[in-house]
Formats: sequence, C-alpha cells, structure tokens
Amino acid sequence: MSIFTPTNQIRLTNVAVVRMKKAGKRFEIACYKNKVMSWRSGAEKDLDEVLQTHSVFINVSKGQMAKKEDLVKSFGTDDQTEICKQILSKGELQVSDRERQSQLETMFRDIATIVAEKCVNPDTKRPYTVSLIERAMKDIHYSIKTNKSTKQQALEVIRQLKDTMQIQRAHMRLRLLLPAKEAKRLKEKLQPLLQVVESEDFDQELEMVCLVDPGCFREIDELIRCETKGRGSLEVLSLKDVEEGDEKL
Repeated sequence: MSIFTPTNQIRLTNVAVVRMKKAGKRFEIACYKNKVMSWRSGAEKDLDEVLQTHSVFINVSKGQMAKKEDLVKSFGTDDQTEICKQILSKGELQVSDRERQSQLETMFRDIATIVAEKCVNPDTKRPYTVSLIERAMKDIHYSIKTNKSTKQQALEVIRQLKDTMQIQRAHMRLRLLLPAKEAKRLKEKLQPLLQVVESEDFDQELEMVCLVDPGCFREIDELIRCETKGRGSLEVLSLKDVEEGDEKL
C-alpha cells in the first residue's frame, strides 16, 4: 500500500527555522541547528552546510512550500537559493527560550573577547581582560543583536565604551617607504592619518616607522600606492602596539 504525499510538502527533522515577513506574507527556510549564527558571523561560508534544503516554505513544520508567484511578487525573483540567502541574513531565527538565552550568552562573551583582543588602555598601552570588558558591557546595558555579526557589534561596543572608560583600538605599527621625489608632498597628506611617528630616516628614500589607527590602514595603503604608482611601499611591523602583561583588575 502506497501513502500519498503531496508534491509541495517536504518533511524535515532537527531543524532550525529562519522566518521573514515580506509583502504581507510569511516565508521560512530550514537550516541545521547552530549553523545560522556561524553563517552570520562569517565562520561558515558553505551554504550547503547551513541550509537543509534550498527551498522556501510558508510553513517548515508542516512542510508547505511557497508558491513561485508569491516569491516573485515578494522578492522580485524565483531563484530560491538567492531568496534563502536573503532570509538567512535578515530573517528571524526561531528558537526556544533556553536556546535563545544560551545563544545570547555565547555572543556576549564572543563580543567581549573581540573587544579585549583589539583594544588597550590608551594610558598604559595594556590590554583589558575579557571579564573586565564583560563587566563594562553590562554596566552600559549593551543589548545583543542576534541578526548582526559579533565583529560588527564589537566595533559598536568599542564606540559606546569610550564614553565610560579609557579604551581605544590598539595601534598598528607600520614602516612606510616613500620615493624621494614624492616624499615631502606625500608626508603632508599622510600626516593626519598617523597617530605617532616613531622614526624618520631619509637617504635614497624616506623611511618612516609610525603608529596608526587600524581603521586608517586601507586609506594609507591606497594613498601610497596611487600617489607613488607602486614605487612606495607599506609594511606591517605589528598588528597591535601593546605593553606586555594584562591590565590589573
């Protein structure tokens, strides 16, 4: 005896559902548990490791798939893989209260760890401990956003913590080599982007060792490459200028 199964129904188990409302309709995708946040943080790059199926549903638990015309009307395409990516990035992950609490606690600690790795006390040049950053985040009542990556939120936390404590991104130490002909003009352009110039040596070319904010690195790199047409160079001597040892609690 055969059992009739409607063709627009798919049964899935051990599933994490991500839901999005668009154009007045509800759409859902079926993902593997614990993989959604890995995708959003950038740790997981393989979509097949995240999605149980490249199909869009109106109800995952009932196995009811979305109609093609509804997809086109709401998303402007019937490419289900592309729609899955949209829902995966911007949709709401459906989890139990206990799972949500565990997820929030993990993200909170991950954010604090990133902040501790990237920042120092500007007075002592020493890093802060993760536990101290966690306490500071609780003091400012930082609210975790599950639809944003931990790296994005860490940068937001750094901005907010500057109002309540001595904290800044650890400087990068760079060696800049500038051709003699462009050295003076280029140095003037670079000056606003440099925090500290530790040494200057002018022989056949100008060699500078300096500390910069990591956020300025790309601009400095592009400026040197464009202005010198590739004859100048930039070398990263250290990613973080910090004193050895941990900040005392």
